[in-house]
Amino acid sequence: MMLKEYRTITEVAGPLMLVENVENVTYDELGEIELQNGETRQCKVLEINGSNALVQLFESAAGINLGGSKVRFLGRGIELDVSEDMLGRVFDGMGRPKDGGARVIPEKRMDINGLPMNPAARDYPAEFIQTGVSAIDGLNTLVRGQKLPIFSGSGLPHAELAAQIARQAKVLGTESNFAVVFAAIGITYEEADYFISDFKRTGAIDRTVLFVNLANDPAVERISTPRIALTAAEYLAFEKDMHVLVILTDITNYAEALREVSAARKEVPGRRGYPGYLYTDLATLYERAGRKKGFNGSITMIPILTMPEDDKTHPIPDLTGYITEGQIILSRELYRKGLTPPVDVLPSLSRLKDKGIGKGKTREDHADTMNQLFAVYSRGKQAKELMAILGEAALSDTDKLYAKFADVFENRYVSQGYETNRSIEETLNLGWELLTIMPRSELKRIRDEYLDKYLPEEPKEDR
Repeated sequence: MMLKEYRTITEVAGPLMLVENVENVTYDELGEIELQNGETRQCKVLEINGSNALVQLFESAAGINLGGSKVRFLGRGIELDVSEDMLGRVFDGMGRPKDGGARVIPEKRMDINGLPMNPAARDYPAEFIQTGVSAIDGLNTLVRGQKLPIFSGSGLPHAELAAQIARQAKVLGTESNFAVVFAAIGITYEEADYFISDFKRTGAIDRTVLFVNLANDPAVERISTPRIALTAAEYLAFEKDMHVLVILTDITNYAEALREVSAARKEVPGRRGYPGYLYTDLATLYERAGRKKGFNGSITMIPILTMPEDDKTHPIPDLTGYITEGQIILSRELYRKGLTPPVDVLPSLSRLKDKGIGKGKTREDHADTMNQLFAVYSRGKQAKELMAILGEAALSDTDKLYAKFADVFENRYVSQGYETNRSIEETLNLGWELLTIMPRSELKRIRDEYLDKYLPEEPKEDR
């Protein structure tokens, strides 16, 4: 079918271009601009007003001559070529190969905006995913089909934690059918190089699809990158029956791009200048994760976002918290102490953890030990604060044990490094070992039968 060409570009302002006298052009439609020298650039329709179309360029506007350039509208939105051959490959933010390999021969093409998952067709998340990170597995458990964001701060090591989870994560008993879709949004070249080389070094690249959008790529491409990644994930999960873990980093860069495009369109800004539809827009991404009835595959999502000025009430973490099922919070205080990863377990939360733990999933004692560790660590931190104000002499002998526990817990349980991959048994056993610091009479949250069965006899000498 011959596509109609328009030579009616009347205005170019930054990334926006106005095309007049168009027919049958629709919102979000993809277009091609052909320059006088034969070069083509992609664009997307942002707004239709009568016969005028406002389009956004994916590349720079440099070299576009209003009289000599022509525009073709393709009659479709942005689509991604999908195939199982995507595994082990690196693509740019628009799904084009970035690793020097050939283009993927598609099994099909899928619209990147996807279809919302019918709530009635959703299956409840209920299976444990082992990340190998004790602070997550033991205390804020990730469940298959869950959306569990990581709230970080500028300069904190969320990149290292993201790479570790991507390397280590697995659904127990179904290792061969697990894939990772990793989308890096608006990151620097150094960060991109870190992720790619880390995945290649450890062999994790073989089960990973990597989409990399760099900070110097156009803002409108940044808006498409997470949608392209989720389209690849939907294909692998619901057509190839894979358990897919989607890691999106950094959602803050995505929201900044959304704000930039919104400002270019002269929309009325909402809180802190972000568009009023930021909540809806984030929900269209996050709600693409989950399990569907009648399908073996699933999409589990870990969005990572840096909180501007470490502010949990900033619109991006605030709205993300409403849509997702908990959060893992990285702490600057723990990072300064040298803990790796610096996960602050007390304000972190996994709302679905109870659904993925227990007998037949992790171990029967998991829930009790988790509650006990939270309780002892919380009181230990209070004891340490009291000690800082009043001195150690003000503490009772029991409070001194709680304070000691808090230190040992942070240094041995939370701080495990980025190369250690602990099984859930190792995590649970380490929890029990640490609980021997406390007298048995203080372990009130664990049933006696589990204390008899799992509590080690003697505390280790190295403490």
